Amino acid sequence: MKKNIVIILCISLVILSLSGCGNASASADNQVIVYNWGEYIDPDVLSMFEEETGIKVVYDEFETNEIMYPKIESGASVYDVVCPSDYMIQKMIENDLLAEINFDNIPNSINIGEEYWTKSQQFDSENKYSVPYCWGTVGILYNKTMVSEPITSWGVLWDEQYKDNILMQDSVRDTFMVALAYAGYSLNSTDPVQLEEAKELLIKQKPLTQAYVIDQVRDKMIGGEAAIGVIYSGEAIFTQRENPDLEYVIPEEGTNLWIDSWVIPKNAQNKENAEKFIDFMCRADIALKNFEYITYSTPNTAAQELIEDEDIKNSPIAFPDLTEYDNLTTFSYLGEEMDEYYNQLWKEVKSE
Repeated sequence: MKKNIVIILCISLVILSLSGCGNASASADNQVIVYNWGEYIDPDVLSMFEEETGIKVVYDEFETNEIMYPKIESGASVYDVVCPSDYMIQKMIENDLLAEINFDNIPNSINIGEEYWTKSQQFDSENKYSVPYCWGTVGILYNKTMVSEPITSWGVLWDEQYKDNILMQDSVRDTFMVALAYAGYSLNSTDPVQLEEAKELLIKQKPLTQAYVIDQVRDKMIGGEAAIGVIYSGEAIFTQRENPDLEYVIPEEGTNLWIDSWVIPKNAQNKENAEKFIDFMCRADIALKNFEYITYSTPNTAAQELIEDEDIKNSPIAFPDLTEYDNLTTFSYLGEEMDEYYNQLWKEVKSE
């Protein structure tokens, strides 16, 4: 999922200095080339890894799974470690783009909670190719001073009293997920009738929407520029720190439970260094440091135990009790033909 957190110029400069200006085509025995979501790691962690291992980190960033995938598929840029989302990992496995991980080289993977390995089997059936890094839900963030009553349903996104005060995700799967869930359908639907109905729902809703955005949901909600926004749970945690009037809810119809995981492309030139990097990310103190920086939920249960802030440790946003829900669904890869169909429907929504 995209997950840009706090964009700070000095931090970007630190990452660029670590990445050698993002030159991901280079290769050497003493380096590891990492491709990750923007602002999805504490820069200090990269420095710590370099200092402790002597391995230089070449670091590059992407904004969406759909931008990342063609670069891996083409092989034009060779990466050692990448952090895709669930359905994209499934696609990469099916298209033979990933190397099996040698878990003998990742002893700290024992820190990942069993429930997250189980969830990961929905896209990596034998847990051979991926190691969970972050996870969360997609829900509704609303400003309690601008909304007349507590929100419980996706249906509020079609409520005309909030015209021009609704922010939607500029993402085909996330946006269609909202309409499919509201209509009572599977979030991984491949039924043309259901998908056409979802498209019509989104077209009907479009005049009420202030904007389709990604990172700006966070900033606009903090600034009181909108009443309601569809947002990732990790960003909801951050926004509530900045604006206590904001409330996050998982709608009663259900939503997407996503997992972003470390994988190693099959053409990686520094596989052992990649496994050392992943093992470092699985260390409890490092996972905690990343969680405190990016505010996206960690599947590292050893790190969860180290959280000192009891409000965060027990937060139903950061760490919801998954046993309380039976309607949280992980996205599946639906095939090239269905990808094209979703994209075509999305174009039709945005062109209206």
